[in-house]
Amino acid sequence: MLTWIVLFAVLARAPLERRVQALGVVAFATLGEVVGSLIWGVYRYRLHNLPLFVPPAHGIVYLTGLALASALRAHVRALIAFAAAAAATWGLLGVTLLPRRDTAGAFAVPLLLLFLWRGRNRAVYAGVFVVVACLELYGTAIGTWRWAQYLPGTGISDGNPPSGVAAGYVWFDVMALLVAPMISRPLSRLKQT
Repeated sequence: MLTWIVLFAVLARAPLERRVQALGVVAFATLGEVVGSLIWGVYRYRLHNLPLFVPPAHGIVYLTGLALASALRAHVRALIAFAAAAAATWGLLGVTLLPRRDTAGAFAVPLLLLFLWRGRNRAVYAGVFVVVACLELYGTAIGTWRWAQYLPGTGISDGNPPSGVAAGYVWFDVMALLVAPMISRPLSRLKQT
């Protein structure tokens, strides 16, 4: 419940379009959580459920990545280069040196690199990558969730956490950023009338 309160407190001070983006990330990420964790079993939370703090935390992660990109506005190229280098290095280590083979991550990292290279919101994606990478490394280290050794039903090895997890997360952002204008414009018009 506290995570929802924090999210809504932050959103109360945000512009309408930002609110819609963050809530869009919550919606798309929650759908991804249900499919990825509860149905497909790509990863599992410690209690084999979807903890109530997770959906609003996705909105907070998005807003944190956005804040990081804004704070480093004068250094956007460096932020993007850092995110790209970190993702590529993590992906390469996952198929060479890390103790647990991460083939799935190696497939997803090029998608993330494409978003960072050609995306319309590259700085946001880079900021989100940094936040997600830190959270994934910490969350798996303390055992809050654990990624399956192989993607269920595929035989494709997966890291814990996989290097490509941020690519999936950036996909939530891409979808929310695409949908947000379709929702916020009509809401703005309603507000004006």
